[in-house]
Amino acid sequence: MTSRIRVKGERPYDVVVGAGVLSELPGLLGDDVRTVAVVHPASLPEISRPVCGALESAGYSIVGLPVPDGERAKSVEVAAELWSAFGRYGVTRSDAVVGVGGGATTDLAGFVAATWLRGIKVVQVPTTLLGMVDAAVGGKTGINTPEGKNLVGAFHPPAGVLCDLATLVSVPREDYVAGLAEIIKGGFIADPTILLLIEDDPEGARVPDGRHTRALIERKIQVKADVVGADLRESGMREILNYGHTLAHAIERVENYNMRHGEAVAIGMVYAAELSRLSGHAGMGVVDRTRSILTSVGLPTAYRHEAWPELRDHMRVDKKNRGAKQRFVILDDIGKVTRLEDPAEELLEAAYREIAR
Repeated sequence: MTSRIRVKGERPYDVVVGAGVLSELPGLLGDDVRTVAVVHPASLPEISRPVCGALESAGYSIVGLPVPDGERAKSVEVAAELWSAFGRYGVTRSDAVVGVGGGATTDLAGFVAATWLRGIKVVQVPTTLLGMVDAAVGGKTGINTPEGKNLVGAFHPPAGVLCDLATLVSVPREDYVAGLAEIIKGGFIADPTILLLIEDDPEGARVPDGRHTRALIERKIQVKADVVGADLRESGMREILNYGHTLAHAIERVENYNMRHGEAVAIGMVYAAELSRLSGHAGMGVVDRTRSILTSVGLPTAYRHEAWPELRDHMRVDKKNRGAKQRFVILDDIGKVTRLEDPAEELLEAAYREIAR
């Protein structure tokens, strides 16, 4: 069974979800495209082969462009190499990019598509849980700088997103579990049914063939589709998707991007829950449920106590900040999101003490 989740807005597109859905790819690209640049991780050429095969069978000219694994791909140097390749292979404004891989790869593919000839078509084919439920959906593209994560980027909605659930079987268990953090985030900010499904079968949530796997994936994609359809450029509502991410991005920077994004987000959500409680917005029940759900699926909930000064420095460079004012996404209750503007340093440090080990 194939599902189609519509992302509305100024440039609407479909997220296609199902097992064995690569035949849908030519339809997402359209008839006007001739050359397709396929961006994929260099260490995993096998994940791009079925995609290239489907494109070649449909008559497209294929250019395979391997990039480094993970966050190492998201640099200006790698982006420049791809731009040079586009020029060498004659990629024109009527051609397209297909990003195949995890969230870092689709972030990069979207960014180079957004910036080549001031924007060409991109279709994302995420092959990890994190990519399917978060990174590949929404049109936010970006690369990292030494100062922080995703500070250089563009809003560039894809022509479509293809989530082939069959690819999840080969995802390493630790990576799959890390992807659950973004699904759980969707439960706390917008769809509490997600939390109920995980609480009903936490062990099943940890595997791609669990009883509720497809429902969890589709519900989280729907959460993101609803938000970005109403606010593509993060001028208001879309900021709620950053719940837990202010600390998470700082942790990733301190770890030199050697920690999985979902693991950092899990810790960041506990911090945001504690900040919600200590600021008088949410009750202890939100904190307890956050810790309980994350722990039940094997995600971390604490970080090194001595890291706070360095983390705090990195948190000051955050996309949600406005001028000198720092903004945090917090909860009034489950499913009820608000913002905390320019909180006192004592409050921020007190919340961190609650998650420090």
